[in-house]
Amino acid sequence: MKHLVRTSKNLGHAIRQARKAKNLTQKELASMSGVWQETISKIENGSGGTKLETVFDLIAALELEITVNERSKGTSDGLEDIF
Repeated sequence: MKHLVRTSKNLGHAIRQARKAKNLTQKELASMSGVWQETISKIENGSGGTKLETVFDLIAALELEITVNERSKGTSDGLEDIF
């Protein structure tokens, strides 16, 4: 699974898709990651202001990793429809 993430909304979408792919509820992910379910809901809905460490806790619990690349010329608009 690959996602282009340029905004907090894109990141939330990617985390939601990864959680659902593993058939986890937000409550189950909260238990696995040590992150409150309410915080997971906010992240998945694209709310900004989340601590980076919290994002990494979720990424680790979902067995994901982040790769940083130079920005491509394309836009991320409409990519959510593809995934």
